[in-house]
Amino acid sequence: MSSRILILDFGSQYTQLIARRVREARVYSEIHPPTRSLEWIEEWGPTGIILSGGPNSVYAKDAPHSDPAILDIAPVLGICYGMQLIAHQLGAEVKREGKREYGRQEMKVTDPTGLFAGFEKGHAMPAWMSHGDHIERAPKGFKVTAESAGNPVTAFQHDTKPIYGVQFHPEVAHTPRGAQVIANFLFEICGAAPTWTPAAFIESEITRIRELVGPAKVICGLSGGVDSAVAAALVHKAIGDQLTCIFVDTGVLRKNERDQVERTFKKHLGIRLITIDAEKRFLDGLAGIEDPEKKRTVIGHTFIDVFEDATSSVEGDVQFLVQGTLYPDVIESFSPTGGASVTIKTHHNVGGLKPGMKFKLIEPLRELFKDEVRNVGREL
Repeated sequence: MSSRILILDFGSQYTQLIARRVREARVYSEIHPPTRSLEWIEEWGPTGIILSGGPNSVYAKDAPHSDPAILDIAPVLGICYGMQLIAHQLGAEVKREGKREYGRQEMKVTDPTGLFAGFEKGHAMPAWMSHGDHIERAPKGFKVTAESAGNPVTAFQHDTKPIYGVQFHPEVAHTPRGAQVIANFLFEICGAAPTWTPAAFIESEITRIRELVGPAKVICGLSGGVDSAVAAALVHKAIGDQLTCIFVDTGVLRKNERDQVERTFKKHLGIRLITIDAEKRFLDGLAGIEDPEKKRTVIGHTFIDVFEDATSSVEGDVQFLVQGTLYPDVIESFSPTGGASVTIKTHHNVGGLKPGMKFKLIEPLRELFKDEVRNVGREL
């Protein structure tokens, strides 16, 4: 199995950045809530685990916690709140008063091993801090590996186990050597392999799609944007003429967009395309609705109605609908699978899907960020 990093989200505004930095190092990562059970995590089989930051104090009522037994499943890196949680669970005191740090602060490496392999002892570097609580003494069995003027324990590591914590945020650009810290965790500590590439993704998705679909027919909701276009190209590469794309004219397209989409997909990509004029259907459905969330729900339901009607123009048994859903769509539409982060907005292709629709979904890009989708498109 390929290397993969499990990121437990405690509500940090930077959690997506952690996932991106890991993937930029060509290691697959996923964000999940800290409520995941020990059994689920063991079955998922992480190469390493990262505990994100978060806005809470470990002492706060209803503050998110994870099972301390995860410290024995795989190497663990706690960032900010994640570090404080490790310290708290292992008996150290997390203090609230005094030494709040926010912004770029200078820290000093006191032990150039583990996360700081390749650094010099005493090396001073800028790092991004964003915390109110702090740790003044590492838990028993840990050693301090970095310090700052406002925080005597800026980083620590266990003497014998692969458990690490940093009070600063290595995932943000304001920590110039943060990528090196993350790389040390991934490759030197976890032993991960940098195999998360567009070519490897395409190969595995083609195999998965073929096994899932079998001889069934598939339609793809095509918007003309990058996401649905790459999804269509990937599925077409997997199953060929079993795929038919549906482009819906909602009445609010950009000038000449319909002609451009039809020309590109019919002439240049050779994918069968059906165009549906649904302007009246969408505008009537949205009439009088002002709430953005309600609009997204109406749009999502109307798209499914149009797609279901369009199957009458497709020969054979249409069982699947392809959507260009991306990882941020999923994260923003929910508190990530029940996690500590808040919902940003519902996307019509995630939270706005019509209950009881006749299709099974194929979302080949659901685990990708936007830049990764573009890379897959270039590879295709």
